[in-house]
Amino acid sequence: MKAAKALGASPAGRFVARYVVLLVGLFAVAAWQPVDDRLVDPYTTFVAHESAVALRALGEQVRVDGQVLSSPRFAVTIYNGCNGLEAILVFVAGVLAFPASWRARLLGVVLGVVAVQLLNIVRVVSLYYVGVWRPEWFTTAHVLVWQTVVILFAVVLWLFWVQRHALAPARG
Repeated sequence: MKAAKALGASPAGRFVARYVVLLVGLFAVAAWQPVDDRLVDPYTTFVAHESAVALRALGEQVRVDGQVLSSPRFAVTIYNGCNGLEAILVFVAGVLAFPASWRARLLGVVLGVVAVQLLNIVRVVSLYYVGVWRPEWFTTAHVLVWQTVVILFAVVLWLFWVQRHALAPARG
């Protein structure tokens, strides 16, 4: 009990408590059916369309039907969980929970969301090509490699943001 009180009273303890509350809250809101239907599902479709734009720029003849990105060579479905949203929520919760100016937080959220999403587009494009050239590697690349890379990217991006925007302690 004393340890919990001590942790809660420290700046690190307050950060962890805020982070956990924000992360659970953001995931709960994203999982709520009306939000999933009106925001998450259209966002996932947007990711499919943006990935198609990137693949077309690389010369692929892909089409999008909902959240399915396909060509005569390969098809990939972008599900919730493959849309980058989980990594974005991890990053956003960290930025919002950290003691920094609201301007720094807002800028961090906007730039972080864009950065994670750009990496996620690279992820989808690379998974498409893995499916084309080495379909036997698709599951490993998708589940073990890219899920890890995207989450680690969000955490490392947050650490860079913290290093840049942490409020300096007052000197007495």
